[in-house]
Amino acid sequence: MKTIKAERELALDFLRVTEAAAIESAKTMGQGDRKHSDHVAVEAMREVMDTVPMRGRIVIGEGERDEAPMLYIGEEARAEFPEVDIAVDPLEGTNLCALGANNAIAVLAAAERGGLLNAPDIYMDKIVVGPSSRGAVDIDAPVEENLKNIARRLGRDVDDLTVICLDRKRHKKLVDDVRAAGARIRLISDGDLSAGISAAVAGTNIHALMGIGGAPEGVITAAAMKCLNGEIQAKLVYDPARLGVDASKVPSEEQVMKRLNEMGITDPNKIYDTNDLAPGKKIIFAATGVTDGALLRGVRFFGAGKRTHSVVMTTDSKSIRFVDTVHVEGGPDAVIRF
Repeated sequence: MKTIKAERELALDFLRVTEAAAIESAKTMGQGDRKHSDHVAVEAMREVMDTVPMRGRIVIGEGERDEAPMLYIGEEARAEFPEVDIAVDPLEGTNLCALGANNAIAVLAAAERGGLLNAPDIYMDKIVVGPSSRGAVDIDAPVEENLKNIARRLGRDVDDLTVICLDRKRHKKLVDDVRAAGARIRLISDGDLSAGISAAVAGTNIHALMGIGGAPEGVITAAAMKCLNGEIQAKLVYDPARLGVDASKVPSEEQVMKRLNEMGITDPNKIYDTNDLAPGKKIIFAATGVTDGALLRGVRFFGAGKRTHSVVMTTDSKSIRFVDTVHVEGGPDAVIRF
């Protein structure tokens, strides 16, 4: 992305990409078939991405080539200017969509070539905060210490804070520590990417995200943090004991190390900050709500079309746009609903 103009044009193109994925997956909302919801989102995202004038490379996607027919890691999206690295989650919160629950989104992040970490599809321990608390947290520090520092930066007491994390057995100690410190906690079934973004936006009543989620989602969250002036710190996690799962259900340490080496990651214990995960100088982040959430409304359908709610953020032009779009499908007599 050589110019601000190119970035702005790509931002609008990427908005079309996330809108398409959100609309198609929203059609499956509540049907209870998470695989189908994800499938239609992937197909819609890839179809529209083919129309974007760029030379794109997928660095975070639907898996390796032998696991995913499209949007797989390493896939070249097109062969035109400019060169872009792309991280996608066509449907973040597949279970949320399948169950008709809140906070499912279609999301895409992009940067100049080399601007997004090619993270392995394993787990990652994360802490995410907004601009006011940037520089005040340490992923290795005790939970109580981090909460005190966040409260101090926000000018409030710890018991006024709300921490969000995935509702998993592996987080029992984390949950206990948050409660012992006096803060509130919000447990979510899925969707720690959208939850992390909420932690960086004032007015959502979420002050931090903590806990273990997916590493690819961590990279996309970091791209959003670059645009929102928030912060993420993270560490890769591959120990079954920490994950609270049977060792047979996750890759072995040998398999993980081999994959990390193939991806150029030499220190598996490295603490990643926002710039490590998303080092790009020109980052675009786009997300469209599939179901209603704290930040975005879900897709709404009416007789003559549908309505989407999205956010598009860029670092170079320093803009954050909330885009409310009515997609008209009817003829000249169609009634437009606002």
